[in-house]
Amino acid sequence: MRCLGLDYGTKRIGLSHADEVAVALPLPALRESDEAARWAALGDLIRQRRITDLVVGYPFNLDGSTGFKAREVDGFVAQLKQRFGLPVHLVDETLTSYEAESTIAKKRRREVRASGLIDSRAACLILQDYLDQLLPPEPPAE
Repeated sequence: MRCLGLDYGTKRIGLSHADEVAVALPLPALRESDEAARWAALGDLIRQRRITDLVVGYPFNLDGSTGFKAREVDGFVAQLKQRFGLPVHLVDETLTSYEAESTIAKKRRREVRASGLIDSRAACLILQDYLDQLLPPEPPAE
C-alpha cells in the first residue's frame, strides 16, 4: 500500500507519504493558487509515487459534530474520487494543525505557515494515525 495523506485547506493542501514501511513522511504542500494547477500537481504526484490510497483529514468539532469546513472537505473528497478513482479514507484531524504548529518555534510560525510546512506536518499526523490503526498492536514485552 502506498498512501498519500492530505490536510485540505483552501490556500494550501498539506501532503505526506507512506509506503510499506508504514511511516508517514512530509512532502511539500500544494500551494498553487489556481485550482486547475493544484489538481494537476496532485495528479502528477499520485502518478509519480504510484499512490494506491488517499487519507484525508476530516474536521470534526471537539463535540464530535461537523460544520461548514466538513462540507468543504466532503466536496474535496468527492472530487478526489471522481478524478483519481482511488480509495479515500477519512481520519479525524482534530487538533492536528495545532499539534503540528506546536513543533515550530513561536517566533517562526508566521513565516513558516505560508510555506505549507505546518500543513504537511499535520498531514503526517493524519496519515500516521491511519497507519497505526491498520497495524496490529505489538505484543507486550516479557
